[in-house]
Amino acid sequence: MHWSEARDLVRKWREENVRKSQDLVDIWEQVLKDKAHKLGDEQYLVLEQVCVAALDCHRLDVAGKCLQQLSYNFPGSLRIRLLQALHFEAIERYDKALEFFESIIKRDETNPAPRKRKVAILKARGRIQEAIKELTEYLKKFMIDQEAWQELSDLYLLEQDYSKAAFCIEELILHNPHNHLFHQRLADIKYTQGGFDNLELAKSYYCQAIKLNPKNMRALYGLVLTCYNIIASQKCTSAKKKEANNLITTALKRIHERYRESNVEENPVSALETLMNSLQINSTSSL
Repeated sequence: MHWSEARDLVRKWREENVRKSQDLVDIWEQVLKDKAHKLGDEQYLVLEQVCVAALDCHRLDVAGKCLQQLSYNFPGSLRIRLLQALHFEAIERYDKALEFFESIIKRDETNPAPRKRKVAILKARGRIQEAIKELTEYLKKFMIDQEAWQELSDLYLLEQDYSKAAFCIEELILHNPHNHLFHQRLADIKYTQGGFDNLELAKSYYCQAIKLNPKNMRALYGLVLTCYNIIASQKCTSAKKKEANNLITTALKRIHERYRESNVEENPVSALETLMNSLQINSTSSL
């Protein structure tokens, strides 16, 4: 590859936010490293790009050389300081990395990257409560960050705090009400919480997920399991039982159709039906 072709390719990846870390490091070492002076001022953008890619690949030697050159040309830069913190994180000097992230936040409170990396370090070290506190503070300033709400929900699930995890998914649904995965996720949480009221909510959210995406198999299976648990509940009225049975029939029909479309054996569906029939017989006999 000619150096100009390599430059154009790396530039395209940078502009399109394409993350091909190993390919980028290979191109740097084989083509661009000895021709960096021909890139002009763009070489510093390439160095930053290569540094991040090298950290992804754990090529600490490449990342260190890029960081050394960038630090020499831009002493005191917050972008370089962020790279230094990422380098400390890569070599597992977490306390030093946290110190650098804190200093970046003090100098620029509007920068989300160091706050997110702090959460990642705390989570990696098993300090879940601290990670939750840090991410909660982050979301007070960056409330539209959907990835952060999703991560906070996952952290609450690790702590088995299902009500707060559900609240985070509700925020995601407010941001993006047409995403079937968010409705399915909230239904999963409500199903896990258990109790008749939560099962009713789970049923509603599974139905909405299926309405948005009729091919969502997890939502279809979830709806079947939820409805059988509703029927087994002592609080379930005859009208609710009739509605749940209709939903089970419809969901199983769609599951069968999906398996036929995919030319897959329907053993999982048959096993599920057998299991549900057994549960129904047991619940009836116990009454």
